[in-house]
Amino acid sequence: MPGTLRLPARVHFGYGARAQLPGIVAGHGTRVLAVVDPFLETTPHFAAILGALTTAGLDVRTYSAITPELPVGTLTAGAAVAREHEAEVVLAIGGGSALDAAKLIALLAVHDGPLARFYGENLVPGPVAPVVAVPTTAGTGSEVTPVAVVSDPDRELKVGISSPFLVPAAAVVDPELTLGAPAGVTAFSGIDALVHAVESYTARPLPLDWSAPLPVFTGRNALTEPIALRAAEKLGPWLPTAVRSPGDRDARREVALGALLAGIAFGSTGTHLCHAIQYPIGALTKTPHGLGTGLLLPYALDVLRAEPEAAQRIARLGAAVEGIPERDASAERTIARVAGINRAIGVPATLAELGIGRDQLPQIAELALKSARLLAIAPVEPTRELLLDILRRAHSGALDDRSAA
Repeated sequence: MPGTLRLPARVHFGYGARAQLPGIVAGHGTRVLAVVDPFLETTPHFAAILGALTTAGLDVRTYSAITPELPVGTLTAGAAVAREHEAEVVLAIGGGSALDAAKLIALLAVHDGPLARFYGENLVPGPVAPVVAVPTTAGTGSEVTPVAVVSDPDRELKVGISSPFLVPAAAVVDPELTLGAPAGVTAFSGIDALVHAVESYTARPLPLDWSAPLPVFTGRNALTEPIALRAAEKLGPWLPTAVRSPGDRDARREVALGALLAGIAFGSTGTHLCHAIQYPIGALTKTPHGLGTGLLLPYALDVLRAEPEAAQRIARLGAAVEGIPERDASAERTIARVAGINRAIGVPATLAELGIGRDQLPQIAELALKSARLLAIAPVEPTRELLLDILRRAHSGALDDRSAA
């Protein structure tokens, strides 16, 4: 089994790690565009970071016109600000949307648009402006990944741009910055991180031609497998605690570490079924991305366990999540544990609870099939019928063949 890792040149994790920012940012230039979630712009944490950068002699301009769906126009406007400021480095502070926005602004600051030129995989022609990524939520892993997702009014679904050139130059993960995240954000971003770990670990092995340019996501990966398991080990027991007790510093640290590790894992491996199916569900229901992927996870695993090797891998994931010996683990136990985590953190149990009708499931399956690059990484053949099987189970809440019929 081959292995690939694409990571920032520097990754720092721990309480207080943000103190490294002046030196890291200055290493890439003195003219800085700070891309910041709008609600963070007036917080003490951002004021302190900005003050430290200014004291270090950096010329910082702030751009905060960030919205969760990342419409193309806001990114084009951000790139215009970056060019006007002659920014040498982009500092990204916020949740996954802010980090994705910063990566795409850094792209457009160097390479002429429109952004649609780069939709898809490996279409970014060269390096972008260096990005220093500082997440304030624990979940997306965008601080270490080669992908960003954007909303285009001309497209039915969100569009991904994937390129090794989008991997940030540095990532600084300080759990202190996640302490203010609301319970819902913690829950849905955290369960999405668990999905990243699970889908990375269960990915299909892809044939690689080492003499040609590699795909961005390379499938099952010898280097990321232990990282994905470690991520699951952190997220499984600690995510419910972080949601229930948001001021618990130990829980915040462990969930932030789990999310970072999951990002490292899927940033090379890729994700598959839950993500492909969530994109049309998110567009239809306007619900958070992590809510959708988390809701789908136990049902996707329930379908996958019919394949013997996938069942073994699901069992190993369950052993990591529960901290039990592999001999005591099973795919069924893992699925029950994941469903229990969802209940504990407030993830809806069924698609029906999101207002989706059973008659809408075939259209959702058809739209999910358009995510061909994601589905290619699934460990089983991703047919329309397989997607419909997952959707039907998720709609009814059935976790076995008989009750899903």
